[in-house]
Amino acid sequence: MLTETLIEDDRWQTAELAALSERAATATLSHLGLDPARWEISVLGCDDARIAVLNGDFRDKAQPTNVLSWPSEERGAGVPGTAPDLPQSGTDPELGDIAIAFDTCMREAEAAGKPLSDHITHLIVHAVLHLLGYDHIRDEDATLMQAIEVEVLGKLGIRDPY
Repeated sequence: MLTETLIEDDRWQTAELAALSERAATATLSHLGLDPARWEISVLGCDDARIAVLNGDFRDKAQPTNVLSWPSEERGAGVPGTAPDLPQSGTDPELGDIAIAFDTCMREAEAAGKPLSDHITHLIVHAVLHLLGYDHIRDEDATLMQAIEVEVLGKLGIRDPY
């Protein structure tokens, strides 16, 4: 199994976070030519209070956010708009950790008028790409990352979130 999910907020059980995380992470790695069976990702399903603490501890932003990711190693691309070097088989299988907040995800899905499961899937795809070194700080990188998200989500039958 690619993802190991820890549930701190029981509302994630109803939202089927474990199954959605596995599906989204598998689709993302497969899309990029990586064998999901060779990798590991930890996912924490929490609430806004917990993610605000994590956001404060790791990003100096003590406020809730939808999703956070911590790659096991830096993989970012040096040239704007280019893909990062993906991990190679035979290396440490741990890609990193993801935390996702139920309250923020629910509010965002409701505000956008989309199914919660689609929004969760999008955020997990987004976070997995961060674990692999993709980012959206520079415009060129954001364009590349969003294009991959749209392609992966399309394969999963989810509309373009942008």
